[in-house]
Parts: sequence; C-alpha cells; structure tokens
Amino acid sequence: MAAQTSEKKRKPIGANETFWGYLFLMPVIIGFIVFTVFPVVMSFYYSLTNYDGVTPPKFVGVQNYIDLFTNGDFGEALWHTVYFTIGTVPLGTLLAILVAVFLNQKIRGANLYKTAFFIPVIVSYTSIAMVWQWLYNDDFGLINSALNAIGLPSVPWLTSSAWAMPSVIIMSIWKNLGFNSVILLAGVQGVSSAVYEAADIDGANVVQKFFHITLPMLKPTIMFVMIISMINSFQAFDQIYIMTKGGPGTATQVVSYLVYMNAFQYFKQGYASAMAYILFIIIFVASIIQLKVSEKDSL
Repeated sequence: MAAQTSEKKRKPIGANETFWGYLFLMPVIIGFIVFTVFPVVMSFYYSLTNYDGVTPPKFVGVQNYIDLFTNGDFGEALWHTVYFTIGTVPLGTLLAILVAVFLNQKIRGANLYKTAFFIPVIVSYTSIAMVWQWLYNDDFGLINSALNAIGLPSVPWLTSSAWAMPSVIIMSIWKNLGFNSVILLAGVQGVSSAVYEAADIDGANVVQKFFHITLPMLKPTIMFVMIISMINSFQAFDQIYIMTKGGPGTATQVVSYLVYMNAFQYFKQGYASAMAYILFIIIFVASIIQLKVSEKDSL
C-alpha cells in the first residue's frame, strides 16, 4: 500500500527540469514584458491621445494618424527615409559581396583585412559620425583638403541640400560594410569547394564562377543582409542627429529624427507615437515582401 502511495506522488521525470527551466527564464521574460511589451502597448495608447509628457493624456481617436497624412512633414520625412534606404541598402550589399569574395581569397594578411573592415562596426555611431563630420568640414576637412590639393573645388558636403543626404549615405555604408561583409563571408565559405572544382574542370573562369555559383548560392544570405540593412536604414537616427540635425533645412530629416523632434522638442508624444507605429508597419510590410520574394526565387 505504501509503495502504491509513493508511486502516485512520484513526479514525472521532466517535471523538475521544466520548473527550473521556466524559473531561469523568468528574468528574461519579465524584462521582455517590462521593457518591450509594456512600452509597445503604452505607445499605441498614447498614439490615440494628445499626450504631451506632462499633462494627463486626452483620448483623440485616430486624429494623430489623420494628421500624419494631411501634414506635409511626415510625407517629406518618409521620402527622405526611402531615399536613404535606396542609397544604402543596394550599394552597401553589393560592396559587402565584393569584400566578402575578396576576403575569401587565400591572400597574405587576410585576418588583418578582416579586422580592418570590422573595426567600424564595433565603434559607436556617435564617434564615427563625429569623425566623418570633421572629414566633411567645408573649411578644414580632410576630404576637401585632398580635393583642393589636386586642383578641384571644395564640396559643401553637409551644408548643401543636394550633398547632405549622399554624404550621410556614404558614411553609413562605410560604417556597416564590415558587419555585412562578415555575414556574407560566412555564406561564401559555406559553398562547397567541390562545386568550384567541378567548374574548373568545365573550364569556367573567375567571372563565370562568381555569377553562376557564388551569387546563386548566396541568395539566402544576401536576402538576410538586405532585410537587416533595410530595417536599420528605416530606423536611422544617430548619424542624422550628429552630422546634420536633419538639415540643411529639412534635407536629411528622416522619420526617426522627426519622431524624436516631436516627442522631445515639441512635446507632441501622442503624435510621435503615431509616427512610430506607422514606421513600424512600413518596416514590417517591407520585410514580409522581401521574404516572399526570397521564397519565390528559391522555388
């Protein structure tokens, strides 16, 4: 009888493991709820109010969202964001592919090159932006000094509406090149050497192997890099804030910077929350489209 009672009270073998597993996960779960779920929910609530960060919020329904599409500032900032994304993602990905292929070669000092390309990734955007701001300086910047030395006129990199956004794009591509290259390098190294050996036997040259073997095999990795780059470019803020403050005028005012200005300069936090949610929806839809295109190409 005692043996039967003991048998009934015996816990399943995995019960303790499950309990301790959830117990150790609790700090992460609590942190996720407090620092991610709760702010997201509250941000959506504030997007339906006229909250200014001081006085109690007053419910206004979808008025903030209506204002977004009737006021010209959001549309202009969205265009600048798309411009920045188109400028950074395709060119940045292409350069990263070339760098990855270069680093995959058996060359002397390959590890040194890898380190050199990756150093900008581990340096903060603030530091990088300040250095490039000095390089772009109209009067004593290193780039204009080099142009003057070869007889070319100075370029108003950050003080011209025409040059400001391309200047920020160049810096952003350089900053993220190392990260994208390392991801793509892992993809290149994942291609079996037997495939290249078979191509050599068939008489394929370097260009043919690149376009008919390397690129097709890299498609999933390239799509991953492009999605990550697209998300980062839509959320670009640090380089804009440090280098141009959205200027000259509003030439580099992207959505993230406009959200910041409305939330912390104009104290329109309800309006800023609505902007942030629209930006999230745009990023989400764009990511889904890229994934669907990737899946279609892989069939």
